[in-house]
Parts: sequence; C-alpha cells; structure tokens
Amino acid sequence: MQWIAELEVDREHGRVYEHGWQSCDPSSDRPVTGSGFSGFQGEGLLAVSPSPGTTHLFATTSPYVVPSIRATLTGTKLVIEADGPVEHLTVDRSPYDALGAWAESFAAAPAEIRAAPTGWSSRYEYRAAVTDADIRENVEAIAKHDLPVDVIQLDDGWQSTIGDWLRPAPRFDPYSTFSFHGHRPRRSSLEGLTGLTDFIRSSGHRPGIWVAPFIAGSDSDLLRRHPDWAGPSIGTGWNQTIHALDLTSDEARAHLIEVFAELAQYFDYFKLDYLFAGALANIPLYRHTLAEIRETLGTAYLVAGRAPLLPTIGLVDAMRVSADITPDSQEAATLNTKGRAWQHGRLWVNDPGPLMAHPEVEHRADWADTITRHGGLRTTSDRIQSLDGWGLAITKALLSSTPPPTPFPSV
Repeated sequence: MQWIAELEVDREHGRVYEHGWQSCDPSSDRPVTGSGFSGFQGEGLLAVSPSPGTTHLFATTSPYVVPSIRATLTGTKLVIEADGPVEHLTVDRSPYDALGAWAESFAAAPAEIRAAPTGWSSRYEYRAAVTDADIRENVEAIAKHDLPVDVIQLDDGWQSTIGDWLRPAPRFDPYSTFSFHGHRPRRSSLEGLTGLTDFIRSSGHRPGIWVAPFIAGSDSDLLRRHPDWAGPSIGTGWNQTIHALDLTSDEARAHLIEVFAELAQYFDYFKLDYLFAGALANIPLYRHTLAEIRETLGTAYLVAGRAPLLPTIGLVDAMRVSADITPDSQEAATLNTKGRAWQHGRLWVNDPGPLMAHPEVEHRADWADTITRHGGLRTTSDRIQSLDGWGLAITKALLSSTPPPTPFPSV
C-alpha cells in the first residue's frame, strides 16, 4: 500500500463512503469511528467527509484499473493508502453530491443513457425450476390485470446447465427427447424456445433472457469439449463446480460471440449475470469482451448483474446495484440501492432488483418504498396470481411510474 493522504477528521460528524467492487458488495457511508480495527476500504473509489460540507474523493482515473483504497483512523487522523494510482479531489459538497459530480466527469461514462423498459422476471418466484407453463400463466395474468409490462424475462433455469447457453433445458425444448433412428433432427439449437418467444411477442411483450456468459459448470458440455477453457473455480453451485471462463483464449471469446449472435435472434433484452468472473484476472480483456458482446447484440437492452462496477461503465444500459433479496430480507439490497443512488442517470440506469409484493414478503411496503425512491429499472418477480389487492396496486403503480434516466435527488 502506498500512502496517499492524511486528513484531520471530526470524530463526531466525519463520515467515510466505501464503494464495493461488484454489485453485491456493500456501498454506503459510515461514521469515521464506525470501522473498528479493520479500517475502511473502497474498490476504486472512497469518499471522506472530515466534517459536514467538504468531501475528499479518492478515485481511479480509468475503468481499466481498480485499486483498493484503505482508510485507517488513529485518534483524529485518517490515513489514506492505495495499492494503485488514484486521484485526490476536494469538493465543497456532501459525500453523495460529490460522488455524483465525479460520475458526471468520469471519462468512461456513456454519452447517452437509454430509458429502461418495465419487466417481469421469473427469478425470485420460480428460481431454477421455472417452466414454459409458468411463463405463459404470468403473461396471461399480466394481461388480465392490465399491468404495464414491456419485457417478459426468463431467468436462471431455462438453460440445460451453466455454460451451455445454446441448449435449453428439456422442459423448454419439445424436441429434446425426440430422436429418429437415434439421431435428433438437424435444427437451430434454440428452436425449442420459438413457441414461447412467439407467444410472448404475440401477447404484446418483448422476450428477455438471463445469461451468465463468463462462467461455466464442470458438468457442462462446453467444458467437457474444451477443458482448457476452464479458468479458476469460483465455488460450487447448480450441483457442480463453477469456473470462470478463460477469456485469454481466443476460441473461448469467439464462442461467446457466436452464442450471443444466436440468442439475439430470439431476444432483445439480456440480463448478464456473474460478470465479475470475467474480470478476475484481466480487466482490459473483460472490457474488450463485454464490448464485443455489446456490439453483437446491437440495440438490445443490457442489464448487468454481479458485475465489477467501475470496469463496466459505458458498456451496459442498466446495472444491478444491490444484493439479492428474499421474502424475509431486503436489508442489504436497501443499503446498496440507497448507497449507489448517485450512479443512476450518470453511469447507467440503476436496477435495485425486482419488486416482491405478495403477502408472504416481510417489510414489503418498505421494499416498495426503496424502489419508488431509488429504483430506475422497474421490474416485478411475483407470481401475479399470488398478489393480493395491495400487491397488485403497488405493482401497477411502480410499473406505471418508471423514472427517466436522469439523476435522482441526492440522498
């Protein structure tokens, strides 16, 4: 770590804002005395308000380099250190106003941020067990209740396994068990989804899909055929070992472009998840590959999830800014949604995560209020038939009032 600065701070009123590396990592401000022995740490960005009215920003100068920045309090002195180059800016504003001003001046921010569509996602109601029938039931219920939904998004569970993105799960593919003398008919690998995507479009909606392009499972056909494409393990999931895809392989990157070229024939809205895996070893290569995917998908709307935040600036339309939610906990998601509200309309559209409004959701009114105040991308992930009167009313209200892609008032 290299010494950057030493600041005299007001122990009673001083605050420090820590910016997390990826979507699920905490990003919020705390009192200068609130770190205990561990100190504070921001990934590429740390803001210190020694006393009300002034903010010191310590920030990377490029999305290609994300240094860790640490702050340690000793008495009334806050020592700032970093393991890479950062700029030190002093702004006569509150921390969140200062962060907003920094975002507006950051060179990699997009020239234009597109307005977000509204959506329904299968994620939190059905998880990986979602079926064709579930999607159709909710499309019909959306029409019945006249909910203003643009996109119907298939989330995790539509694919046969992680990494095999051109092979739908058997329950989505009516041809998957059919054979003729032991051979499957020659056809587009995603043809089994045509009936569902045609149904979504004929119902007046846009088909969307979830893909985790930079990871692959040890049981996938992809890694069986190309074991050399397996990068480091990032843990277990989906009953197998999950590997980061080795983006240093030209063939692996070319494969991804082929995958998205075919997916783009069926979908024009993409939720790209687990993107941090692509940046573990090489941020420039991550940005290059994501830019190639962006170009391949043309005008499709891209939402990033579990993404390294600063390295993804300028490459996606919307960013999931919060942790996952459950019916009994939205606390971490609320913390991040508020703590990253300054990014909306400056770097991308902020995606807080879907509304969950069915009666079993604890604190559902509080979560709806968080989305109302700080949510740019408005989606729902309930089984529509499970909603009571309040749930239907708040769902319609939020979907009917999508904010423009302009900055929110400062928190």
